[in-house]
Amino acid sequence: MAGQSSLSQEQQVAAIGLFEAGWGERSVATRLAVSEWAVKRLYHRWQVRGRGALVAKATKRSFSFAFKLEVVRRFLAGETKVELARQFDLSSPKLIEGWARRFRAEGEDGLRPKPRGRPVRKRPPVPAASSEVERLRAENERLRAQVAYLGKLKALRDQERQ
Repeated sequence: MAGQSSLSQEQQVAAIGLFEAGWGERSVATRLAVSEWAVKRLYHRWQVRGRGALVAKATKRSFSFAFKLEVVRRFLAGETKVELARQFDLSSPKLIEGWARRFRAEGEDGLRPKPRGRPVRKRPPVPAASSEVERLRAENERLRAQVAYLGKLKALRDQERQ
């Protein structure tokens, strides 16, 4: 089991024993006095893998677009998510629910892998090479602004001296 569960190993074993005896998620959580959310996650894994839910499973598996599309299409065609999760060796039927939700909202593009990290920032286009006249006009404008600034600075200094 993944290290992120709030249930101890003993609680997990007891919960799976109760699941096998026919108990539901809420009653198991109440009986063991533990988080309903943690029991629900364990229950979903137990539905797929039985007692194998206690064994740690590799995390962060990535699935191809074609794989997700196949699973979602079969789910929408009427196959149960638990059976599909067993058949494709998925960690939980919740994966299929999420894929189906994205497929319904965004279509096939919702199942495609998203680029990781920050999006690349578009740089402004470089202006075309300007003519010699335009370059000289821009330089002339810059020098005029510089002369005006220096003139005002000289006037302020002369004012302070008086």
